[in-house]
Amino acid sequence: MREPNLTDYETVYQDFDWEQAEQELGFGLRLNIAQAAVDAQCSRGLKDKVALRFWEGMQERQYTFGELKELSDRFALVLRRHGVRPGDRVVLFGPALPEFYVSFLGIVKSGAVAVPVFEGYMTEALMEILEDSDAVALVTTPALEQRIDRLRLPRLKLTFLVGIAETGVESEEKSWYRAVDQATGDFEAALLDRDAPFALLYTSGSTGKPKGVVLSHGGLVQYYWTGLWVLDLKPDDVYWCTADLGWVTGVGYGILAPWLNGVTTVVCGGSFSPQRWFQFIERFGVTVWYTTPTALRLLLVSGNAVVGNFTHRLRHIVSVGEPLNPAIIRWARAVFGLDVYDTWFMTETGAHIIANFRCLPVKPGSMGKPVPGIQVAVVDAGGREVGPLQMGQLAIRVPWPAMMRGIWRDPEKYAEYFRLPPWYLSGDLVYRDRDGYYWYQGRIDDIIKVGERRVGPFEVESKLMEHPAVLEAGVIGKPNLLLGETVKAFLVLRPGHQWSPKLRAELQRFVKNSLAEHMVPQEFEVCMSLPRTRTGKLLRRVLKAWEVGLPESEVAE
Repeated sequence: MREPNLTDYETVYQDFDWEQAEQELGFGLRLNIAQAAVDAQCSRGLKDKVALRFWEGMQERQYTFGELKELSDRFALVLRRHGVRPGDRVVLFGPALPEFYVSFLGIVKSGAVAVPVFEGYMTEALMEILEDSDAVALVTTPALEQRIDRLRLPRLKLTFLVGIAETGVESEEKSWYRAVDQATGDFEAALLDRDAPFALLYTSGSTGKPKGVVLSHGGLVQYYWTGLWVLDLKPDDVYWCTADLGWVTGVGYGILAPWLNGVTTVVCGGSFSPQRWFQFIERFGVTVWYTTPTALRLLLVSGNAVVGNFTHRLRHIVSVGEPLNPAIIRWARAVFGLDVYDTWFMTETGAHIIANFRCLPVKPGSMGKPVPGIQVAVVDAGGREVGPLQMGQLAIRVPWPAMMRGIWRDPEKYAEYFRLPPWYLSGDLVYRDRDGYYWYQGRIDDIIKVGERRVGPFEVESKLMEHPAVLEAGVIGKPNLLLGETVKAFLVLRPGHQWSPKLRAELQRFVKNSLAEHMVPQEFEVCMSLPRTRTGKLLRRVLKAWEVGLPESEVAE
């Protein structure tokens, strides 16, 4: 087992300083995060090192850092020559193809703001983002372009299509390939202030209507160091992040963190398939893997037949999106011989805030400890810190390098996060144990009040999923005249298990004996699946809507 990059967490946490860490990277007062991720690697002698490998079906492509630099320079030139200015928004709406990674780099290098959008969005959700961002240019595919109502987008002047022939393109649309091929000349990346935006990311909707989160070039230093410490990236690693570019993880840890550390990234195109994912890990020799508990659960239930004679070179598995259930960690130990290390951050925080580190013991189910340079606390409703084992809201002391610099066109919403200085209020309920590990309990509005007692839904969900019959669990508070609320659990059962009064009693006894009587679900409902965001977060507000018979959009969080 290779020694981790971070070997003494406590000492580094006490001594670490962001300003000093940034000086070590050698960037000046003005910078460009995409230039640092690719161009700087060429200057370090990594021009011919493979930066990106892509695989889908019969198609396999690879690009060196030098090739990424040249292609992204060319796309940046295209944007500039078409009048795209620093600060203008350019939308990326497409699958995980290399052209979209190149386009992201080119947009950011030009000084414009990249707006990556998940390809699964249909017309109304997509148009809402396009209209709100006031985008001037778009990179997409011919099929996805059909979802766009151009009449509603008077500022959208440019559309670059990926995956089309170089000829026969209508005059108002351009072939991405032809535009890039024809772009020649010298290019210098725009150097910008640290607070200048490089990305506008729309939240997944787990907390209501999507909002645009503004991330800045100054996050560079945090992406570099968390890539080094949390992902434990080393120069010879082959790294796979399963997140798409429409999610903050896909931007921060699919592109920036690995390339700032000069590490080869691999991308698996197409939809999820257990067989293909195992094949991909084996074929490309993946050593560090960043994925989600949802994906791990799907691999878990795929069974031993899918795993087969699977061999791998994995040395580090990291997870994000929702808390890890201990059952997943036990499965990963059995299949991969490795622990899974959970991480916690939000679109609004920009980068890792709390994580499990290779130099520290893993406590299954825990979020871990704060990243060096980050101060966190558990606070009550008045912003006062509470002690160990007391539940409260997770708060982060401002500032930190990657924190959002605004909510697009909504300064009042932005101010809400910072209404109790010096804290950023996350909206997540947690507690801290006596060893300094943090434990997620749910969103503030998810808290269940049974009489005078408060129940964190995740703790009950996690316990239910430890039972061999339960694959997934979602827990809410159901209105009750006597107690205020009682606990109700929505379940997805594992294959081969059926619901019965005996299983109900067994689950209630299981929770009571492990947790407490007031945390026992009084009602169960078995479902085919639970509502989740595309990043895997459980949508308890939808479960509440199901329960009380309201449209999902009318349930507040």
